[in-house]
Amino acid sequence: MSGRAVVLGGGGSAGNAWLIGVVAGLADAGMDVTGADLMVGTSAGATAAAQLCGESPTRLLAGILGAAPPPPVASTASGGGRARGAPAVNHLERTGRIIAAAADPADMRRRLGASALALDAGSEGSWSARWRAAVAARLPSGRWPERPLLVTAVDARTGEPVVFDRHSGVDLVDAVAASTSSGLPYDIGENRYLDGGYRRNENADLAAGFERVLVLSPLGGRSRHPLTWGTHLAAQLDELRAAGSTVETILPDDDSRTAFGDNLMDLSTRPPAARAGYAQGRSLAGQLAGFWC
Repeated sequence: MSGRAVVLGGGGSAGNAWLIGVVAGLADAGMDVTGADLMVGTSAGATAAAQLCGESPTRLLAGILGAAPPPPVASTASGGGRARGAPAVNHLERTGRIIAAAADPADMRRRLGASALALDAGSEGSWSARWRAAVAARLPSGRWPERPLLVTAVDARTGEPVVFDRHSGVDLVDAVAASTSSGLPYDIGENRYLDGGYRRNENADLAAGFERVLVLSPLGGRSRHPLTWGTHLAAQLDELRAAGSTVETILPDDDSRTAFGDNLMDLSTRPPAARAGYAQGRSLAGQLAGFWC
């Protein structure tokens, strides 16, 4: 067993900014994790992983802090993939009902896919193209990096988990767009995909076989799934350690959670989340240096 892996979990717009901030803080304090032998990205973490593979964390952080401030968002209830012309849907309530009714993760993913496909049937059909353009604008490059990068998603038709890499025959932009598609299904050719967080919030188990694994979880290891399903972060860490990996985690501290506010999709939280993440990364670099270097 050898090599180092970085796992970036999901957590909305604020979580993406926090991830960039933490990595930039670590780097500025002498612990650059962007040269890891493997990077795993899920949802907002997929965007961050693709960004960090194409640009320095310092420049990405500067871009967040220098962006024009958007108006705050009132609620995430109807966000996450509402198509123009489609009725407003409270996706948090919709997915919560599906999770509560599901017998296990596979059943949950099938139900989520069926629900998303039914919603998409009432849309005008152009959401995937618009979402692709939005994702492409966030990435420094649309090309897969040479280093291993895994991006997670879920097949909306079958409920099966999907892991994209540069050998999958799928553009990086499409892979990230699929991994971040939490409302309507995202189209890649004839296939339809949902957010990779419906597999596991962090998908840290994909780093199995690496000697050292660093996991950054904007959600702090929280999961909406029943603990008995074993999809939560603690279960993933147990699996990695049982297989011989040394694992460290970075979870949002009090200042970071305050910066996130009540709505992880609110773009106005990105600068404070990034600043809090940067401070946290700098403060942790010393204690993590021996583990990573």
